[in-house]
Amino acid sequence: MARLRSPAYVRLLVLAAVIGVPISAAAYFFLQLIDAVQRWVYTDLPHAFGFAAPPLWWPVPLLAISGVLVGAAVRYLPGGGGHPPTKGFTPGQQPMPSELPGVLFAALATLGLGAVLGPEAPLIALGAGLGVCAVRLARPDAPQQALAVVAATGSFAAISTLLGSPILGAFLLMEASGIGGAAMGLVLLPGLLAAGIGTLLFIGLDSLTGLGPASLALPQLPPFAHPDVVQFGWALVIGGAAALVGTGVRRLALLLKPHVDRRIMLVTPVAGLAVAGLAVAYTATGGKLSDVLFSGQAALPALLANSAQYTVPGLVLLVACKALAYGVSLSAFRGGPIFPSMFLGAAGGIALSHLPGLPLVAGVAMGIGAMCVVLLRLPLTSVLLATLLLSSDGLAVMPLVIVAVVVAHVLAAALAPREPAQQAG
Repeated sequence: MARLRSPAYVRLLVLAAVIGVPISAAAYFFLQLIDAVQRWVYTDLPHAFGFAAPPLWWPVPLLAISGVLVGAAVRYLPGGGGHPPTKGFTPGQQPMPSELPGVLFAALATLGLGAVLGPEAPLIALGAGLGVCAVRLARPDAPQQALAVVAATGSFAAISTLLGSPILGAFLLMEASGIGGAAMGLVLLPGLLAAGIGTLLFIGLDSLTGLGPASLALPQLPPFAHPDVVQFGWALVIGGAAALVGTGVRRLALLLKPHVDRRIMLVTPVAGLAVAGLAVAYTATGGKLSDVLFSGQAALPALLANSAQYTVPGLVLLVACKALAYGVSLSAFRGGPIFPSMFLGAAGGIALSHLPGLPLVAGVAMGIGAMCVVLLRLPLTSVLLATLLLSSDGLAVMPLVIVAVVVAHVLAAALAPREPAQQAG
C-alpha cells in the first residue's frame, strides 16, 4: 500500500500510459506486416507467375527459404532470433535493444513464409524490449525493478487484443510469469492500463487504416444449453486424447532440437521442407494449404464457420499433418505456441463432435482448452481461452472445459519427458 501511494508509482502509471501507445502501434503494424507478407507470397506472387491458385509445390521453396533465413538469424544475429519455443512459454525476459532486430527478422521469416507457430512470443519480446529502451533513454540509471515492471507493461500493451480480449492477454502473462502476492498487484495495474490503451489504439487503427482487425475473432456458433453426464464423459476422453497428441508434439520437438542446434544452417531448411511436405500431402487430398501452414489464427474462424464441410477422415488427416508440422516448427523456428494449439484442439473437437452425445460447441471448447494446457502448461489461461472466446456459449460450457483441462494437464505431466533436476539457488 505504501508503494501504491508513492509518487514514484504514480509516475510509473503515467509512464505505462505513455509507452502503451507507441508499443501497441508497433504491435499492430507488425501483425499487419505478417499478414501482408503471407498474402504476397501465397496469393499475389502466384498470380504474378500466372497461377490462379498456388500450385501444389508452392510451399516447398518458400519454407526452405524460411529455414535459411531463420537459421541465419539464430546463428549470426544477437539474441539468437528470440526465445526458442521448445523451452516453453516464459515471458518476463528483457531483450537488449540489439536483440530486437533479430527477433523481428526471425519472426517475419517464420510467420510470413508459413511455419506453424504464432506471433505472441515475438510480440511479447517486442513489447518488453521497446519498454526497456524507452526507460533507458529517459533514465539510464533506472533500477532493475523498474525495468522489470516496464518490460512487463510493454508486453501487456503488445498483446493487448491479440487474443480477442485484453483480459486474456493480461491473464496469460500473469500466470506464465508466476508473479503472485503483493508484487502481482504492483505489476498488474500498469500492465492493465497499457493493455486498455492498446485495445483502444488497435480499434482506432482498424478504423483509420482500413487494414482490418489484427486480433482473433471466432464466428457465432450454435447455442449450447447446458452440459450433461455424457458430455462429462467426453471431457475425460478429450482430455486424455489431447494429452497424448500434445505430448507427442512436444516430444517430437525435443527429439529434433539437438540435431537442429548442431547443424542449424543445414537442418533448419530441412525442417522447413518437412513442414512444406506435410502441407503438400494434406492439400493433395483436397484440403487447403492454410489449414496446415501458418499459426492457425486466420484459419481457425474459417474452420469453425465451415465445420460441416469437413469429413471425419479429413479432420483426422488435418490433425495429424498439423501436429507433425507444429512439432517440427517448434524445434527449428521462432514463434509462439498458442494459436497452433488452439487450431489442433478445435479440429480434434470438431472430428469428435460427429460421434453421439457431443455437441459441436462442447467439442471445440474442450479441445481448445485441453490442447492448450498440454502445450502451454497454463491451466487457468487455457480454461479462459476456451470459454471467453465463445462469448455466450462459454459460460455454459465452462464446467466441461475445466474437467478436460484438468485431465489433460495431469496426464501430460505423467507422460512428459523427465527433465534434469536443477540445483537450488
